[in-house]
Amino acid sequence: MSESDDELTLSSNALAALQEFKQEEQQRQENFEKLLQQADEEFEEKKRIQGMELFKEDWQLSQFWYADDTADVLAEALLEGADPDTVIAVVSAPSVYAAILKRPKEQIPTKNIYLFEYDTRFELLAGRDHYVYYDYVQPLEFTDQLKGKVDRLLIDPPFLHNNCQTNSLLAPKDGSKTMNGYLRHRFMSCTGERMADLISKLYPDSKITTFLPQHANGLSNEFRCYADFEWKKWKFST
Repeated sequence: MSESDDELTLSSNALAALQEFKQEEQQRQENFEKLLQQADEEFEEKKRIQGMELFKEDWQLSQFWYADDTADVLAEALLEGADPDTVIAVVSAPSVYAAILKRPKEQIPTKNIYLFEYDTRFELLAGRDHYVYYDYVQPLEFTDQLKGKVDRLLIDPPFLHNNCQTNSLLAPKDGSKTMNGYLRHRFMSCTGERMADLISKLYPDSKITTFLPQHANGLSNEFRCYADFEWKKWKFST
């Protein structure tokens, strides 16, 4: 077989693989659309249990799901001591939102939990009332209802880019407490270590913590967790 034949064969194989991928994605999208039309308790329970198993990472969107242990810790940090009035926003970290949903209802003290995400597939996960389309290129283009109203915020920016951090969601840090006696305000950002200067500028009270986020696929980038509070799962790094 000539070199030209080899090239043709490889091209044909690549074309077939691409076509198969497109068909799988189309089928996946059709399944999502069907699921979005469902609102019964059986589906809600299925969604709660399966969580991120329903979604495939899109590396072009810089999607890397957290390891379960990491997602659980971050979910707990958001929920600890919250009360029914606490407003929580999870930005570009759907695996943490899924970890929240997996908890028993009695461990989720507030219904005011919103997922901000560019990938519209995750409307399925959060539901129409709690999903907010979010594009870091236009970081202020979202509902005014939540601007400056969020008590607890987790940001996992999809790219190491200045626009991927937004402080327009957070309510003023006034030292107020929930009815459970915990500080109402909490901020966290999981991002690259080289973003430390930007984090300090946007969130002056935040510091690098001792908690090291881990990803399910073994992402090798140097990831750190920044926060403006210490608790039982981390301290400020010295």
